[in-house]
Amino acid sequence: MGASLPPKEANLFKLIVKSYETKQYKKGLKAADQILKKFPDHGETLSMKGLTLNCMDRKPEAYELVRLGLKNDLKSHVCWHVYGLLYRSDREYREAIKCYRNALRIDPDNIEILRDLSLLQAQMRDLTGFVETRQQLLTLKPNHRMNWIGFAVAHHLNSNVAKAVEILEAYEGTLEDDYPPDNERCEHGEMLLYKISLLEEYGFLERALEELHKKEPKIVDKLTYKEQEVSLLVKLGRLEEGSNLYKALLIMNPDNYRYYEGLQKCFVLYSENGKYSSDETDQLDALYKSLAKEYTWSSAVKRIPLDFLQGDKFREAAVNYIKPLLTKGVPSLFSDLSPLYDHPGKADVIEQLVLELEHSIRNNGRYPDRTEKEPPSTFLWILFFLAQHYDRRGQYDVALSKIDEAIQHTPTVIDLYSVKSRILKHAGDFSAAASLADEARCMDLADRYINSECVKRMLQADQVALAEKTATLFTKDGDQHNNLHDMQCMWYELASGESHFRQGDLGRALKKFLAVEKHYADITEDQFDFHSYCLRKMTLRAYVEMLKFQDRLHSHVYFHKAAAGAIRCYLKLYDSPLNSLTEEEDNTSKTPSQKKKMKKQRKADRAKKEAEEKSEESSASGNSKFGKRHIKPVDPDPYGEKLLKTEDPLSEATKYLKLLQKHSADSLETHLLSFEVNMRKQKILLAFQAVKQLLRLDAENPDSHRCLIKFFHKVDSMPVPVTDAEKLVWSVLEAERPFISQLQDKTLSEANKVFLVKHEDSLMHRVAVAEMLHVLDPTKKPEAVKLIEDSSNKVVPKNGALGPVMGWKLKDCIAVHKLLDKVLTDQDAALRWKVRCAEYFPYTTYFEGSHSSALQNSSNNLDGETTVNGDASHPGISGSESLATANGKLEAFKNLTI
Repeated sequence: MGASLPPKEANLFKLIVKSYETKQYKKGLKAADQILKKFPDHGETLSMKGLTLNCMDRKPEAYELVRLGLKNDLKSHVCWHVYGLLYRSDREYREAIKCYRNALRIDPDNIEILRDLSLLQAQMRDLTGFVETRQQLLTLKPNHRMNWIGFAVAHHLNSNVAKAVEILEAYEGTLEDDYPPDNERCEHGEMLLYKISLLEEYGFLERALEELHKKEPKIVDKLTYKEQEVSLLVKLGRLEEGSNLYKALLIMNPDNYRYYEGLQKCFVLYSENGKYSSDETDQLDALYKSLAKEYTWSSAVKRIPLDFLQGDKFREAAVNYIKPLLTKGVPSLFSDLSPLYDHPGKADVIEQLVLELEHSIRNNGRYPDRTEKEPPSTFLWILFFLAQHYDRRGQYDVALSKIDEAIQHTPTVIDLYSVKSRILKHAGDFSAAASLADEARCMDLADRYINSECVKRMLQADQVALAEKTATLFTKDGDQHNNLHDMQCMWYELASGESHFRQGDLGRALKKFLAVEKHYADITEDQFDFHSYCLRKMTLRAYVEMLKFQDRLHSHVYFHKAAAGAIRCYLKLYDSPLNSLTEEEDNTSKTPSQKKKMKKQRKADRAKKEAEEKSEESSASGNSKFGKRHIKPVDPDPYGEKLLKTEDPLSEATKYLKLLQKHSADSLETHLLSFEVNMRKQKILLAFQAVKQLLRLDAENPDSHRCLIKFFHKVDSMPVPVTDAEKLVWSVLEAERPFISQLQDKTLSEANKVFLVKHEDSLMHRVAVAEMLHVLDPTKKPEAVKLIEDSSNKVVPKNGALGPVMGWKLKDCIAVHKLLDKVLTDQDAALRWKVRCAEYFPYTTYFEGSHSSALQNSSNNLDGETTVNGDASHPGISGSESLATANGKLEAFKNLTI
C-alpha cells in the first residue's frame, strides 16, 4: 500500500488507513489531500479518500473518487479491495465479490481480502466458494484457531459433516495436553460440544457419546452436557439410563416440557399426534401421578395430563388443576387451557365443572367439596374465565353478561376491561372495543402492553390518527411515530397498513407493508457481523442455528402478511389506476359535507406532517447530550404517493409473489394471489400452475373451486390459438384437463353442481357455487342470489352450553354482503342479508346490530356525519377534536410523562 510514493507520502498513506480503521475520518481526509496535492493521480490515495468520504455519507463523491482511482491504477489490489468495500457498504454483495476476486488475482495471498471475501460468501451462501476461501486462509495461517474453526464450519454448511469432524480432530491434535487455559475454557468447551453435535448429526452416536464422556472435564456448560448426553442415550436405545438422566434434569427444572416429553419417549409412551390407546393413557396417568409426588411444586406435571386424559379422569385432573389457580387469581388460566378446546368434548367438561364452581361460590362462598370459605376474588376470576370461555365458543351475549358482572364485582381490575374489549372485537363492534381498551389503558398509563393492545383495537376500528397518537406515548421522542419504524414494530405497521387498505388509502397502506418487508431485509443484513464474531467467540452451535433461521426467515407469518398486503394493494392499483381511484374516492356515496371534511382533513394531515418535519430538522440542528450531531432523515414520501405512481403494478406485485412462492409454498393464500396476478398478466400456464397447487393443498376449499371454474371458463372463452406459442399453451391445457378429477367427464356447470351437493350445508361453499353460477351464465343471477339466501345458519351441536352456538362466522357474512352488493349488484338482496345478519350478530357495527355502538351513535347524531379514519365510535367529531376528546380519556395525554 502506497509503495509507489516517497517515504513522507507513504507514511501519510499509512495514516489514512489507520484513521479509517479508528474512524477518525477528518484526519484521514486531511492526510489524503496532502498526498493528492503532490500526486493528484495516485490511484490508491484517491480510492482511500473515496472510502473515507463514504463513511461520512458523501456517497456520490465516494464512488466518483474510487472509480477514478481504479482507472488510474487498475493493477492495484488496494483499489479493487476499496471498490469492493464500497459495494459492500451498499449491500451490493455480488459486485463486491467480483471486486475482491479481481484484487486476489493481483495479490492472491492477501489475508484481509480473503477474510472479507469469506464473509461475503457466507452471507450469500456461496458455500463451495466459502470452503475454498477458508482452506486458503488456513493454508496461509495455520497457527490461527479461527482459520481451523472457519474451515470446519464451511464444510459443515456445505453438507460435508465427516470432513468437518476430521478438521476439528486435526485441530485438537495441534493442542497441548494442558490446553485450554482458564480464560479460554468456555470457548474450547463450545468447540467440543459443536464437534459432538456434528458426530450426532452424522450418525456416529456411540463415538459421540464416548467423546462426550472423555471430554467432560473440559466442557464448562454442564446443563448442555447433560442434555446432549440424554439425547444420545435415547437415540442409542439406552432408555433406562435416559430416563434416570431426565429425572435428574427435572430436579433442576421441573417445569421444562421438553424433559417430560423425553421421559415419555424413554418409557415408549410418546405420540406426535397426541393420540394414545387406553392402556397407554393408563400408563401415562400412573407415570405423571408418581412424578407429581416427586415434583410437588411443578405446574407442568399437573397440566400435561390434561392433554391425554379422557372422561372422568380428565374431569378430576382438570378440577384439581383449575381450582388452586382460580383461588390464586391467575389471569392467564384460560390461555393455558385454550389448546384443550381443540380436543373433542373437553371444552364441554371444562364448562360444566366451572359452572358448578360458580354456582357453589355464588350460593355458599366455597367450593363444593370444601368447608372453608373462598376469598371474594375467587368468584371474580371464575367469572373472568367463563367470559373468555363463552367468547371462544362464540356466545357473545353470555360472555358479555359474565364480564359485566365481574366488572360490577371489582371495577378496578384492568384485565376485565381488556377482555371485554376483546369480546366486543370478536362480536364485531370495533369502535366500542377501542373505547374499552382505551379505558383500560387510562387505568395504568405506565403499562406498555395495555397501551399496545389499545393501539391495536383503535387500528382495527380504523381510528388511525388516534392510534398513532396513543402509540407515540411510549416512543423515544414522544411525538415521532417514525420511532416505531426504527424499533421494527411490525405488528403496528401491519395493523396500520390493513386499516389504510380498508379505507382505500393505498399509498399509506403500501408504505406500511413495504416497511415490514424492509425490516426483514435488515434482519437478513444483520447476520453479516456474526460471520466473524461467532467464529472468534466459538459460539458455533448458535451460529449454525442462526444461519438456518435466516434461511427460513421469509416464511415468518409477519412477512407473509406484509407481502400479501402489498400484492393486494398493487392488484387494486392495477384494477383501478391512480386517476380513476381518486375519482372513485371522490364520487363514492359521500355527502358534500363529508367530501368537504375529507379535504380539510387531508390539508390538516399535510400541515401536521410539515410541522413534524420542521421540528425534526430543528432538533437535528442541535447537539445530543453526548456532544454529537443527531440527524434524522426526513421521509421524502410520507404518504406513499411515489409508490402509487409505479408504471407496472403487476411487476411490483410479482417481486413479492416470488418470495411467497419460495418461502410460503404450503399456504393457500400464496397460490390464490398467484392466480390473481397471473390471470391479470395473461400468464395462462402460471395461472394454471397456481390452480393445481390450490387443488393439491385443499381441493374442497371454496376459493380453490372458485379459481378452478374461473380459470377454465376463461380458457373456454379464449379465441382459437393462432401463434405457435398459443397452440403450445392450448395443447398443455388439453393434456392436463383430463387429470383434474373435479372436471372428469363434466362441464363446468355440472362440476359446480357436484360441488354444491357435496357442501350444501356450508355457507361459504354455497356462496362460491352461486358466484360461479353467475360467472358461467350472468342471466342466472336470481338463481345465484336465491342459492345464497336459502342458506341456513344451523346450530352447532354442543353438550351443556348456555344458549345456541351458530355456525356462521361474522367475517364470512360480511364477505357475502360485499359479494351481493358489489359483484352480483343486487342492492335489495344485500339489504335483506344485512337485516338478517343484524339479528345473528347484534353487536356488529357493520350490519348495525341492535346492540352495536353504530346504531346507538346514529340515533344520537341526526346529521349522519362520520369522522375520517373510520372513527365510528365518535361520529360528528372532527379530526383534531377527536384526538382531544374521543373515548373521554385523552386528557391524560397533556400531563403524561414517561
